[in-house]
Amino acid sequence: MAKFDSETLRELHDIREVAIRTEKHPGTSVIIWVVVADDEAFVRSVRGSKGRWYRDLAKGGAATLEFAGRRLEVQAFPANDPNSMARASREYLTKYQPSPYAQSMVRAEVLPTTLRLEPS
Repeated sequence: MAKFDSETLRELHDIREVAIRTEKHPGTSVIIWVVVADDEAFVRSVRGSKGRWYRDLAKGGAATLEFAGRRLEVQAFPANDPNSMARASREYLTKYQPSPYAQSMVRAEVLPTTLRLEPS
């Protein structure tokens, strides 16, 4: 398992939103939320399995995160085990708590869309 360096993890932890582009749809990006739990970065689709970017990554393939003037090439891996989903959910509620949309990220139907990101 490849790991992000500590500086990248700090940036992902602190940034509110990132844009994601998938290999399948490189011409368009989608704004998503990202969280860091321990030394792992997680993303989740608020639209559940209906989210286009999620469907692209769930089938395998690479993506690019764009944030703070950076482009970060990533691979996504399912993280739908109870421990990963719980850690990601805690981080979503902590990081995005002021937003009225935070609860949407921890609904039962979106939990299985939790993906762990690794650098490619």
